Amino acid sequence: MPQLSVRQLALLSVLTAVSLGIQLTPRPPNVEFTSLFTFLVGILYGSLVGGFFGGFVMFVNGFLSPWGFAGFIMPFQIVGMAIIGFAGGTYKRYVVGVHPAQVSAEVAVLGAFLTLLYDTITTVGVAVQSTIIYGIPWHISLIATFSAGALFYLVHIVSNTALFGSGLIPLIKALQRVPGGEALWSKKELLHSQH
Repeated sequence: MPQLSVRQLALLSVLTAVSLGIQLTPRPPNVEFTSLFTFLVGILYGSLVGGFFGGFVMFVNGFLSPWGFAGFIMPFQIVGMAIIGFAGGTYKRYVVGVHPAQVSAEVAVLGAFLTLLYDTITTVGVAVQSTIIYGIPWHISLIATFSAGALFYLVHIVSNTALFGSGLIPLIKALQRVPGGEALWSKKELLHSQH
């Protein structure tokens, strides 16, 4: 875990509060900003903090979501979102000096992939829950859950592709101007390139 200054810790606290506030606000199904914020925190603070951030937000969401208590699938949601935060920290290592337009295109594709991965993990959770609670055979439960969720996956993937591609760069640029944000990048890192 990296050592954080007071300002960096304050900024992380604000990002956590904003993400939780948005996550717990009623919204259309599968349209969310938590994935984007989690990926962003991974970029800003590294893979471990990003993973912890994503897991923590989904833990709180599991109890307070406007859609109700998450129940048995909460651990699957936590793991899925933690992977997104971890991916943000990993991705930053590969984009030092890369032009922002290229980053936008790459994170749009990465956002689609990570959303598909998250939806797959949580769908397996729903199928396991159905098998345990209702006694539905595993393979039937998995097929039925994937089939029933197909439209929701599509909405989730399309919305996150758009959010990652259009939202990440403006968020990073905005955070570079606030106390605590300016110290998260060196002059050779992301978005300081003179391309």
